[in-house]
Amino acid sequence: QVQLVESGGGLVQAGGSLKLSCAASTSIFTLSAMGWYRQAPGKQRDTVANIASDGSTNYADSVKGRFTISRDNAKNAVYLQMNSLEPEDTGVYYCAMLWGPRLTGTPRAWGQGTQVTVSS
Repeated sequence: QVQLVESGGGLVQAGGSLKLSCAASTSIFTLSAMGWYRQAPGKQRDTVANIASDGSTNYADSVKGRFTISRDNAKNAVYLQMNSLEPEDTGVYYCAMLWGPRLTGTPRAWGQGTQVTVSS
């Protein structure tokens, strides 16, 4: 059973930074791609960034150049460094483990989410 626990959300002013962390309790972490997703109020949950088991990454166009996803396989952890935050980045951020090692996998497990609020 996969357990994912996010932390690091909060309230920040526009232009500020936050770093989200996700701790995974599973023996298959190093074999799995991971992702961060965002759900704004009244909207669907969308992909923010994914990282494959080999460390390759992809990003939503809206966050390219501002956000960085990374992973630490020794700690079973994945991170999302968010810089130059904008009010449009507000939402609940979810960590997910994907099926398989590649960026094209779909989510198989979700964390509980962490709220990020960016004030203008």
